[in-house]
Amino acid sequence: MIKKKTDFVTLLFFENLLKHQEIKHFISTRTGGFSTLPYNSLNLGLHVGDAPEKVMKNRKRLAATMGIPLHHLTIGQQIHSGNVAVISEELRGKGCGHHDEAVKDTDAMVTNVPNICLVILVADCVPMLFFDPVRNVIGVAHAGWKGTLQSVALHTVSAMENGFGSSPHNIIVGMGPSIGPCCYEVGPEVISQIRTIFPTSTEYILNESRDGKGYLDLCKANLDQLLDAGIERKNIEMAMKCTCHNPDVFFSYRHQQGETGRFGAGISIS
Repeated sequence: MIKKKTDFVTLLFFENLLKHQEIKHFISTRTGGFSTLPYNSLNLGLHVGDAPEKVMKNRKRLAATMGIPLHHLTIGQQIHSGNVAVISEELRGKGCGHHDEAVKDTDAMVTNVPNICLVILVADCVPMLFFDPVRNVIGVAHAGWKGTLQSVALHTVSAMENGFGSSPHNIIVGMGPSIGPCCYEVGPEVISQIRTIFPTSTEYILNESRDGKGYLDLCKANLDQLLDAGIERKNIEMAMKCTCHNPDVFFSYRHQQGETGRFGAGISIS
């Protein structure tokens, strides 16, 4: 990934996506905004308890930095699911100003409509950006452990295939910063579900203890889903940055024990 800092905002970009001038994309950080503790400072989440007027100032600053109109930002009401929404022109800007107007009950979105910036909000979960340069289709996905078990990454690729004729071999993916297996301890109830869904994938659970706890590798689980979907490994760029280990750069739900903001991952067709 490449880091770029403006006068206020620090953003991250995937090198594989930067090669394509027909799209814009970003991963935001927590720096350069207006929010105060514990949401300092570029919190993009309207649903976390932060002052709405400060969140809107943050969103406007991000949009201006990216050269994207605020009303192009299109955001979903994430529910930790495997649901994928196909975004039409009529849905452009949903959720940009009010959380209750966001795209309902979805953790992934796909579109081929220009001037729609698909945005997901995260604070430890895996953010993924998708681009098919042949069909000119984009997508985003938000994968926590529940969404991972519901195969949200796989469903996003399927939505691009079924809705727009994309071939997985053409799709480029950026996997952004998320909590790493160094920090993501989960209990036996989560581990049992993972083993039920992924019975041959014991490598997702590291350092399991006698009391049944272990450390979950969310990135590995989602990478394998992308590979199983037919995406080529050379087309997948991984940030390999742990949000919990870098709480000064990224919001981390685990590090801040639930009281924190959200950073964003977005992509649009120019």
